[in-house]
Amino acid sequence: MLKHVAEGVLVHESEFIQSNCTVVQGRDGVLLIDPGITVNEMAALANDLRELGQPVVAGFSTHPDWDHVLWHPDFGDSPRYGTARCAASIRDVLSNVDWKEQVAEGLPPEHAEEIPMDLLGLITGLPTETAQIPWDGPTVRILEHQAHAPGHAALLVEGAGVLVAGDMLSDILMPFLDLQAADPLDDYLEALRLFETVADNVVAVIPGHGSVGGSGQLRERVTMDRAYVQALRDGREPDDPRIGPSAPLEWLAEVHGWQMQRLAARGQD
Repeated sequence: MLKHVAEGVLVHESEFIQSNCTVVQGRDGVLLIDPGITVNEMAALANDLRELGQPVVAGFSTHPDWDHVLWHPDFGDSPRYGTARCAASIRDVLSNVDWKEQVAEGLPPEHAEEIPMDLLGLITGLPTETAQIPWDGPTVRILEHQAHAPGHAALLVEGAGVLVAGDMLSDILMPFLDLQAADPLDDYLEALRLFETVADNVVAVIPGHGSVGGSGQLRERVTMDRAYVQALRDGREPDDPRIGPSAPLEWLAEVHGWQMQRLAARGQD
């Protein structure tokens, strides 16, 4: 089911970790951001768009994680974009003969048989430093940074005042660091500073996973994420409800512990 977020912007929420697909309405159709997750969900989304008379004219993947580079034949063969680094990262994955087996290892067991793989990751990298998505619709600014994953990008739908944050600014997930990066903590803090530069123009924030937040919640989530990352940098245990006893997902505490261990090991190298 599509839910209205702001003028010309709708969201479809998946059962899998409250994954959000964002729909931005343009002149002749819609921009589809991070569609997913299962075959049935995507087919239902395509049907909803047909009923609205809104074909898919472009797609965008905020980053190269498997759940953000999916596609369904019913969406058509419109161009699917990502940043240059994002496209290069998923292209490296697809270059392996056994890439489907590798990706399958990370799929949630309860949904593994329902996730379409044939069109996964077939995105076109936009030229480096491209400022906005090339399509016939509202201006959608690309805010590329290096937090969470290579070539991660948030998108600002100007006019509507909506920030599509990719896998950041979630109310249910603490920051997931790109531990392959040279400086994952500073990368994350720099991305949060980038979000603050547009905060005055944002009335709604859509995380890749979690609840859509209003204008005030953007700054609240930036503050909460910054506190988490700074605690990791200082070697302290974060006071964060997303990893505590009342955490919305019980496995988050394990992921947090793993991140702490990896950072500690990096510091000993």
